[in-house]
Amino acid sequence: MKLSEFDYNLPRELIAQEPTTPRDNSRLFVIGRETSEFEHRRFYDLGDYLRAGDVLVLNNSRVIPARLLGRKKTGGHVEVFLLREIESGVWEALLNRKVIIGDQISIADDFPAEVVKLPIEGQKWLVRFTCGDRKFDELLERYGQTPLPPYISPEEEAEKVKKQYQTIYANPDKKGSVAAPTAGLHFTEELMEKLRTKGVQLEYITLHVGLGTFEPVRTDNIKEHQMHAEYVEVERETVKRLQQAKQEGRRIVAVGTTSVRTLEFLAGREDQGAEFRDWVNLFIYPGYEFQSVDGIITNFHLPKSTLLMLVSAFVGQELIKKAYQEAIAQEYRFYSFGDGMLIL
Repeated sequence: MKLSEFDYNLPRELIAQEPTTPRDNSRLFVIGRETSEFEHRRFYDLGDYLRAGDVLVLNNSRVIPARLLGRKKTGGHVEVFLLREIESGVWEALLNRKVIIGDQISIADDFPAEVVKLPIEGQKWLVRFTCGDRKFDELLERYGQTPLPPYISPEEEAEKVKKQYQTIYANPDKKGSVAAPTAGLHFTEELMEKLRTKGVQLEYITLHVGLGTFEPVRTDNIKEHQMHAEYVEVERETVKRLQQAKQEGRRIVAVGTTSVRTLEFLAGREDQGAEFRDWVNLFIYPGYEFQSVDGIITNFHLPKSTLLMLVSAFVGQELIKKAYQEAIAQEYRFYSFGDGMLIL
């Protein structure tokens, strides 16, 4: 299966630079998998497509200010992009400058760091932070910056939208994502209350979005691509309620590709009744047989991305190509702050 099969041309003006306000006023592209038909609605119409008993699964991971700007002792600037915490104070990170083991990086006078291990898989380093009497989270909130996708520009516009780069249901106790699970950015408190009132069951899982979600595919044969693992937590009671819904024939609708991968990984486990806290690197592409998910709420994804491959697996390559062509013709807004898609 060739990487070129997942390419398409997008006019630059359709890349959304800021979210719609209110969030649920974004457009909603609806795909019927059985009918192959499209509908064009608004996201606040989501309840028209969900019914009492449906289970909506949302990723409540909170985005951290993962971009740290520091200096080496030589004076050179270094950007430290945090990926995941390996142990207390030690992080796997991307660095944008040449370094060696032992290099000291000053984020601030009270927030030094040291490169402690050679690159992992060619690009990821281990960096140890010294926090003194302060907590790491406190220093990170003070000195870190929220990383936005590179297509959000210019910089002053990016500053204005950083506060909106977080779902309204992101759990303060579930910090760890370096990018937002963007399908959830469309939800408002009012919309979620309407769904609850209708009888839609809301369930939360946690997947800390990392390199596995946004790293580009660099192999021509997509089956040779290796997904980087991302940390997942699902509580025991949540697992039980999801199993019950499935046994009763109720629909499981995943909000975002991170929720899809979490649910599908859970479905393949031997110990179906236990809570789950582990690393997940499930790569879903056409040919995959879905076991858990009956519907997906998502955004429009970048060409050649693993996210586009996942929705292609769920919908079918030809239908998703037609959908994207239609979305471009109808001038939908694309990517992180863009419009939504509902696939049922």
